[in-house]
Amino acid sequence: MTGRRGRTGPLQSVLRRGRELREQVSSLLQESKKAGTMDLDKKKNLSQRCLELKKSVDENAFTLHNLKKSDEPAPVGNYHQRKEEEEKQLLMLSQQLEKLASVLSRENVMKGSIVDEKNKASTKMKQVNEDIEEDDDEECDEESIEEEEEEEEEEEEEDDDESKLGDDSAIRHFSTLGDFTAQQEGDLTFKASELLLIIDKKPDGWWLAKNTKGESGLVPKTYLAVYDKEGVGQGASDEETEEDIEVTDETAGGAEILKRTDSHWSAVKKAITENNTLDALTTMGAVPAGFRPSTLAQLLEEGVQFRAHYFLQPELTPSKLAFRDLVWNSEKGTIQSRPTRISLILTLWNCKAIPFPGLSIQVLSRHVRLCLFDGNRVLSNIHAVRATWQPKNPKTWTFSPRITGILPCLLDGDCFVRSNSPSPDIGILFELGITYIRNSTGERGELSCGWAFLKLVDSSGIPVPSKTYELLLNGGTPYEKGVEVDPSISRKASIGVFHQMIAPRKQPQLLVKLRSLNTRSKDILNLLPEVLVGSMCYIHLLLFYRQILGDVLLKDRLNMQNADLLSNPILSTFPKLMEQPDLMDALRSAWAEKESTLKRSEKRDREFLKSVFTLVYHDSVFPLLQSLLLPEYRWAEEESEGTRWRMIADFLKQNRERDGALPSLLSSESLHKAFDITEIAYDFLGKAQKSGP
Repeated sequence: MTGRRGRTGPLQSVLRRGRELREQVSSLLQESKKAGTMDLDKKKNLSQRCLELKKSVDENAFTLHNLKKSDEPAPVGNYHQRKEEEEKQLLMLSQQLEKLASVLSRENVMKGSIVDEKNKASTKMKQVNEDIEEDDDEECDEESIEEEEEEEEEEEEEDDDESKLGDDSAIRHFSTLGDFTAQQEGDLTFKASELLLIIDKKPDGWWLAKNTKGESGLVPKTYLAVYDKEGVGQGASDEETEEDIEVTDETAGGAEILKRTDSHWSAVKKAITENNTLDALTTMGAVPAGFRPSTLAQLLEEGVQFRAHYFLQPELTPSKLAFRDLVWNSEKGTIQSRPTRISLILTLWNCKAIPFPGLSIQVLSRHVRLCLFDGNRVLSNIHAVRATWQPKNPKTWTFSPRITGILPCLLDGDCFVRSNSPSPDIGILFELGITYIRNSTGERGELSCGWAFLKLVDSSGIPVPSKTYELLLNGGTPYEKGVEVDPSISRKASIGVFHQMIAPRKQPQLLVKLRSLNTRSKDILNLLPEVLVGSMCYIHLLLFYRQILGDVLLKDRLNMQNADLLSNPILSTFPKLMEQPDLMDALRSAWAEKESTLKRSEKRDREFLKSVFTLVYHDSVFPLLQSLLLPEYRWAEEESEGTRWRMIADFLKQNRERDGALPSLLSSESLHKAFDITEIAYDFLGKAQKSGP
């Protein structure tokens, strides 16, 4: 009885942790009152403690939010009221720490650049503490006084700027890469291609600059490139090249960002330079310093060249008179099997120690994007796998959860990889990402939470062994080196020997397994396109598509020189399913149900199976592709995804009851898009790949 009476419930544990955090915040606020007299190192330490404390508060609030009354080992009085009150207090603590961290960060940047910095810091810290502790109405008056003081300080500062430059002024002229609007007091607003004179380079990435009008302020260095008369960042000398790398480094750790001229560097450049939202989130401690805008998501926005439906199409030879990767085997009466240099199956197991954002953003999706990569270029389509997680362990992501019925292909962690690239550096690039919406502005975006690269061949060209790999995640983009996902882990590890021993286990990791292929798996993969990455759960549907493609283009076409449109709804619309995973799941479900009714002899008849598959396709997903009632597919929109799932399930149920889709198609209640010839006509010249990746 004593042990049972002494059990502590989840709510009680969170409330106790909340009291401890409030005491720590109170102590930190008292300490912050003396910030005006601190040196720069102590103030940086205070700012870091503030961010770490905010992170702890957010974690406790997150845990509290996910608690349920049923989790308690014993009845708790006023459960919901106590939970709601604690949530309000934790939210207030988080807001206090966010405001304090923002001011401390700004003070660290300005210190040493303005003559009366200490007096200003003291004034600001006094203002912040009064706001937090007293919540009075004097904030506006104090800010107007500070603006007048800053104007006087900037006039004094301009006199000292020229003396700071000396003979080093040649490498202090920079051109801006894009537009930037001041986010806080002291920032400098500028437009793209403006010329700025850098007065002081601060280690946190906010530099003091002056424009041609004589206005001074802080600017983010990720928006700057070395100015050259012949072009920004072009034709620089060796000394200027080193400076350029330093300028475009957006991490405090000094990671290199090498110049690249490959075909999709524009997306990488965009991911690096467009960091307005990311800078704000990082400053307030909502995301770690190693997070970046998702590089692979940016590439997907460039066009179809990185999407699965593009690689699913046959590839033409340089002469455009034949298909390079689609050949007919007259002996077997089907398409020719084509072995490739890279042909494997991998399984995503889990991700460990992935930092989760603060309460200022709402996460809509946790996922992994993967593709073939040679360190310079993406060599395949970009495939996405959605991750699942438990509120009790939010830093661990898992894949392929156990669910009833057919597992959605978006959650399937078993993936196939195909490539014939001769690159000696070929491997798989994994990018962990989150799709989020910012609570304060409603802004939506996608961030990379880290990336890893698994090389598939060794220095001798031999494939790496099939086994499980623990891949440490890197921060930044795939074109940055030496960036950590969460630098705070390393800072904690430097405290003592014990922390150094456990630090590697706390580093973000991705666990993947390369699986060896049996004869049947090899035969299946060799019938797929030479370059493709996808989910194993719909590989049998891809085989049907490829076999029908071979029949129409190679066997049944009487004149191989004829390039007229071909009447075949499956060939013209099936690739669209690759971009709408819920419709692919609908086809899988309909086919699995039909296949279960077939006899064993019928399953061995290839031609019979193709004819049945054609009927199932026309009765299931083909009408849905043309429906006006079905909302457009949007990535990571819970409401849209839920509506589509319900409508798809209802449609399939009606088809089962009515023995086909024809009654639904003829019903006056069904609304469809206006007829377009592309629904049934396949233009293989217009859709085929023009050249290999």
